[in-house]
Amino acid sequence: MTLIVTRSNIRLNPDYKKVIPRFFNTGNERSLLLINKVLQMDDEEVEALLNHIFREFSGRYRNIQAIFLKHFNLIKYLLADKAPDALAEKKKLLIGSYFTMEYSIEAAALFNPSIVEDPKQDGAGYGQKKVIVSFRATGESHISSIVFKRGTLDESGMIYFEPSGSFLGEGIVTELYKDNKINFENVLSQMVLPEDILPAILCQLQDTFSYKEIEVVLKNALMKIESATEKTRLKYEILSRVNTSYELQFPADSLLSERVIFPVTIIEKNGIEDARFVKFREDDGTFNYIATYTAYDGSFILPQLIITTDFCHFKIKPLHGKAAINKNLALFPRKINGQYVMLSRIDGINNYIMFSDDIHVWEEAILLQQPKYAWELVQIGNAGAPIETEAGWLVITHGVGPMRKYCLGASLFDLADPTIELGRLKEPLLMPNEEERNGYVPNVVYSCGSIIHGDKLIIPYAVSDYASSFASVLVTELLEAIMSDD
Repeated sequence: MTLIVTRSNIRLNPDYKKVIPRFFNTGNERSLLLINKVLQMDDEEVEALLNHIFREFSGRYRNIQAIFLKHFNLIKYLLADKAPDALAEKKKLLIGSYFTMEYSIEAAALFNPSIVEDPKQDGAGYGQKKVIVSFRATGESHISSIVFKRGTLDESGMIYFEPSGSFLGEGIVTELYKDNKINFENVLSQMVLPEDILPAILCQLQDTFSYKEIEVVLKNALMKIESATEKTRLKYEILSRVNTSYELQFPADSLLSERVIFPVTIIEKNGIEDARFVKFREDDGTFNYIATYTAYDGSFILPQLIITTDFCHFKIKPLHGKAAINKNLALFPRKINGQYVMLSRIDGINNYIMFSDDIHVWEEAILLQQPKYAWELVQIGNAGAPIETEAGWLVITHGVGPMRKYCLGASLFDLADPTIELGRLKEPLLMPNEEERNGYVPNVVYSCGSIIHGDKLIIPYAVSDYASSFASVLVTELLEAIMSDD
């Protein structure tokens, strides 16, 4: 049968005017020289310069003075011998301004969206559903962050977005957890490590330590490993067991579209990639919003979790275990037979399924799907969290074919036993058309999560790793096509 997929005329392009204030680090030597130059200015000069800066930039941020003071506090250790806290407030502000820069979060792309039901449904009319759409925003140096938009789906499945806010900013890190040496020793003792490596690591560690500190320790501890490949493997395996947890809080009066989850820890310094959000039902009937994402430090990738109830306070947690590797993890929206269930692609080619009693630990992956049709022969993966229907678990997939062309597909799995594939589309559900095939990465459509609204499946999708759009298809027709195609 021929499936009718309707594309929306909405096209969300990256907006280079969306900026956040970032700390500008010039290095200790240059920073001290710069600070001394500011300290030599008289009060009149300081006030005149500050007023000029405020006129030019204060309209772009909710509280620019707080930003300047925050950045001053990050470098005041260089002034330990000059009583930095006793400095005049205006000199602190001016110094802070020299260590502040604007970063355009969407300078390169706004793509790989996922969509979930908004926890706040007040104000939704008949046949409407309020939703939250997350995006991967990519800026200078190809660093990715997570941004959001609030919208409303009407009865026909059209989406309307709230106006974007003007004062973008990162959340405040309220907790930044360190690892415990005793716990870490217990974890490492379960690994198969070369002789003397474990003692070499432990003897250099403090009672508590950060990811950055363990990186330095590993550089020394693994020095005697001759094989570069083996050294890299061991480093990755050990680092994947480090606690990289932290918590973020955004101002309650900020708009969701103003909240930017930007890299905080060393493990994600080069990007927070491809968040797949799902509304997860807990055992007690309450809901958490949980996302899997890929943390990238420039060399290694590690899967992580984001957990929130209100999209204002976020907990970021690492995933551990032998199967918590690679990209493309997607959490089922509830437990099955008392266990958490996750889709993954541990080998970069095939779809796998994992079961665990602990959402943070995944030890085993079971092969679920292999590439079957021409358009997915290079690799197959999920395109977001599975969706529960009466017919089974609906999984939107992506497949890569000739010319590295990415298409979206769909599969159905048994509700009680999701290791059983009930059906799969023979032909793509969505493929890049002539208008969509050109972009930052040509010939790609990709999604990180869809939602059912009324009788339709709403699919947000990325256009050639540059922009985002939406498509819809009748659920009954999609399920019928999946079963008839198999």
